[in-house]
Amino acid sequence: MVDVREYLTADGKNPYREWLDTLDVTPRARIQARVLRFSTGNLGDHKSVGAGVWEARVMFGPGYRIYFAKDGAQLVLLLLGGDKSTQSADVARAQESWKAHQEGKRRGKTK
Repeated sequence: MVDVREYLTADGKNPYREWLDTLDVTPRARIQARVLRFSTGNLGDHKSVGAGVWEARVMFGPGYRIYFAKDGAQLVLLLLGGDKSTQSADVARAQESWKAHQEGKRRGKTK
């Protein structure tokens, strides 16, 4: 099993959850089902977008995306969500979040 966690910023915000909570019930359920499969090690259709960040495509609606990082073999950290229309900005933001997580981990502030 793979541990799937949601990234929290230094001030306690959860960008992934904040995005997910803006969606209607149907897309939210599809995205949550996709994330549930992550815990079995099934990442499905995904690709690297650089700087240690990965993008999982959800083939529904406007092209939903889940941005995550792999922290070792047994941890997936959900960084952010978005769709095709905000992809470039989302990738940059996810990369910044992953970098902040790694820096916090080095300083002993995150696990």
